[in-house]
Amino acid sequence: MLYMILGQDAPDSLERRLAVRPEHLVRLEALRDAGRLLLAGPLPAVDSPDPGSAGFTGSLIVAEFPSLDEATAWAHADPYMKTGVFHEVLVRPFKRVLP
Repeated sequence: MLYMILGQDAPDSLERRLAVRPEHLVRLEALRDAGRLLLAGPLPAVDSPDPGSAGFTGSLIVAEFPSLDEATAWAHADPYMKTGVFHEVLVRPFKRVLP
């Protein structure tokens, strides 16, 4: 089943985000390579594809996992969560309708 993972950035976490981004991407690439990643990306804090020093408010991931428990465990093991980039992560089942 698909699950939506919404990570909410902690205040002033841009430097930490940039520092651990390579580790975060390795985990996403593994999901992609396994054919389980539908989409993933950051949420810019301002209306711009490159928010610069404004940074991000979080990240959205939609991926396939065997269960809600496994999706939640994966999300909580992410470097962004472990290093305090995310102060909160929300994991919910996702039903794809379109496209």
